[in-house]
Amino acid sequence: MSFHRRALLGTALLSAAGPVLAQGFPTQPLRLIPPYPPGGGTDTVARLLLPHLIAQLGQNVVIENRGGAGGSIGAAEVARAPKDGHTMLLDSMGHVVNPTLMPGLPFDYATAFAPITQLTWQPQMLVVPANSPYRTTADLVTAAKARPGTVSYASSGNGTGAHLAMVEFSRLAGIEVTHIPYRGGGPAMTDLVAGNVNCAFASAAAATAHVQGGRLRALGAAGLRRIGALPDVTTLDEQGYRGFDFDEWNGLWTVAGSPAAAVTRLHAAALFALNQPDVRQRLDQIGIVPVGSSPDDFAAFVVAQRDRAARLIRLANITLG
Repeated sequence: MSFHRRALLGTALLSAAGPVLAQGFPTQPLRLIPPYPPGGGTDTVARLLLPHLIAQLGQNVVIENRGGAGGSIGAAEVARAPKDGHTMLLDSMGHVVNPTLMPGLPFDYATAFAPITQLTWQPQMLVVPANSPYRTTADLVTAAKARPGTVSYASSGNGTGAHLAMVEFSRLAGIEVTHIPYRGGGPAMTDLVAGNVNCAFASAAAATAHVQGGRLRALGAAGLRRIGALPDVTTLDEQGYRGFDFDEWNGLWTVAGSPAAAVTRLHAAALFALNQPDVRQRLDQIGIVPVGSSPDDFAAFVVAQRDRAARLIRLANITLG
């Protein structure tokens, strides 16, 4: 589903969301598990939504960061939880990457979780250090074609959204670039700003302040629409790389087999939280767009994302080594 269609759907759902007082659920405190360490984008979304989820559900909600192994440790914790809707997973790209990168996991991402909603759309952009000789995307592509493999790019690790975005862009542009994986987005951004690597795809949440502060130069937005905080930065699709659309995102799941009434209640609570003025204002400030899709549309979105991730991983022969 295109961003435009998802955004329209989300707007309608968010506008309709309001207090929901379903009978019988929840009956105890809930767990909300981001499968990554505190401080990242997924954790940020969880903590923004938390007070409104508590207010809507009438029970305490405890955030438990279970980082490690690309998000699979936290996902495994949710997969083995009781099938009663009281445990939620707030995940991102790892959810669709890990099935291909980690085929030996003790659970199946496709069947272990019940989709609730896509929470956010997180735009990415192609950026270079402020002192880079590449002033446009065309400059970078020309240099990479002239000397294959000499242009380097950073990512937060093998198989991450930033890595896969460059794999797809390299295919469209017909270039060969060298991947420098880091142990997280923070170290990658530090080296990029310092000029120790040539370029990267970075989330708007992480890169916008650096672009506005003159520490990075944005060459193009990675989605099919421009980034609200940087409206003069054209999309790569507009620049001629037709169809390039590599958003990052967050979504919410519970345990597969949980009662339908619990999923319905969690969905309504999540949409209500997304629609609160303080949440929307903060998300806008850090470059994240609330979505709020239906469980069925979110399920279809995840399948499409998983298929695309698998194709790119195999195309580039990406491994965890």
